[in-house]
Amino acid sequence: MEINGLIIESVVVGSVGTNCYIVHKKDSEHCFVVDPGDSGDKIANYIRDQKMILDHILLTHGHFDHIQGVRDLKNAIRCEICALDVEKELLSDARMNVSAMTGRPEELEADIWLHDGQQFESAGIAMKVIHTPGHTKGSCCYFLEEQKVLFSGDTLFMESVGRADLPTGNEKELMQSVREKVLTLPSETKVFSGHGPSTSIEYEQANNPYA
Repeated sequence: MEINGLIIESVVVGSVGTNCYIVHKKDSEHCFVVDPGDSGDKIANYIRDQKMILDHILLTHGHFDHIQGVRDLKNAIRCEICALDVEKELLSDARMNVSAMTGRPEELEADIWLHDGQQFESAGIAMKVIHTPGHTKGSCCYFLEEQKVLFSGDTLFMESVGRADLPTGNEKELMQSVREKVLTLPSETKVFSGHGPSTSIEYEQANNPYA
């Protein structure tokens, strides 16, 4: 999909259908990956086949279905792992991130710890890091203001929101994040979620029962 000169490739991976996004400018070979799921080798092969250069892996949160492919991807292609600083504890604990229950325990340390409100650039693309606690304590969204694109992880889905009953989840915080931090973004913003189809802020403002 192309949006305002940005190419967004979506790959659905893993047993729970996690959306992994490979993102780059139309005229650039540099890219970043959002949430490689459990299929690091698959994502690495795609990037190599497209002759792209991977700069960063951006994590929206630390749950197993978003992180189990990180190590394989980084081992295959040298890059840096980025996550919100508030998510350190969950990423480093296989019980808390639920990976221990899947038989593939995973504990990670980011190379770059991001913070709320930080302006960050990857693959020549500027973005703002938005801390959206609720699904997990350290969940975040990445807002590409110039292109009006949001990678929302498991905070916001089409006509729904993420669950809040896993370790560090908090339903009240999730509702606050959705209503005060996400649905207040420009209405024309396209939203790419951790699961399910893409949507828009305008559509969710009108149709999401949690709005």
